[in-house]
Amino acid sequence: MSAGTWILLRGLTREARHWAGFAQQLAHAAGDVLPVDLPGNGALARRPSPASVAGYVDAVRRDASARGAHGPYRVLAMSLGGMVAAAWAAAYPDDVAQLVLVNTSMRPYSRAHERLRPAAWPALARVALHWGGHGDDDAAERLIHALTCNRRDTLAADLALWRAIRGSAPVSRANALRQLAAAARFSVGDVPRCPVLVLSSHGDRLVAPVCSARLARAWRAMHVEHPWAGHDLPHDDPQWLVAALCAWRPAGSMRALNAPDRSASA
Repeated sequence: MSAGTWILLRGLTREARHWAGFAQQLAHAAGDVLPVDLPGNGALARRPSPASVAGYVDAVRRDASARGAHGPYRVLAMSLGGMVAAAWAAAYPDDVAQLVLVNTSMRPYSRAHERLRPAAWPALARVALHWGGHGDDDAAERLIHALTCNRRDTLAADLALWRAIRGSAPVSRANALRQLAAAARFSVGDVPRCPVLVLSSHGDRLVAPVCSARLARAWRAMHVEHPWAGHDLPHDDPQWLVAALCAWRPAGSMRALNAPDRSASA
């Protein structure tokens, strides 16, 4: 793989296969794409998840290099993956040429009730109750879908894929808790030296969009908000996300992006 590979990093308990068709669309439009699993998820489900974001950075760097990708990378990351990407760009500035953060949040720019919106707490508690229980996988995935996705017309296919992923590479309860703890404790240090694009979803019910807006202001980064998507923006509108990446000119501005209202099919 050549320099400029897009490294894709997912969030809590999610893995490479959860990018679904988005990864292929981005590869078609922008070249080499490499989804990388965080330890404890996906191909690395049997590994213990690190207790700190720095531990994920080390693992991601090793994995990308071992799989033949050469920096400097373009990194697209969401949620917990966004914290890992920000820490990576700050600690190893020569590794990251461009950074795109999707619906992420981090201290000191976000408050606890913004990073996990209080209205989402009951659903998250039900997810935890069903996590790893016999016969409860479907219930957990349905709850996650309802909490993170505003597009409903693909529900049956999404749940079939997500159940298959969970069945082949289940994330243990212990690893899920370690990931949550690492995210809760993380506080970003230095501002990345590379160009940063911050993307958020107006309809995010899990993380308050103000987290992205505040981060972008603090870092003097470009910020673009999708008008209706939920937390899982790559799921809800992959075409819009690909267009946003292709339209971004780190030294300049972006053209306007239109988002067809597929939420009407909910």
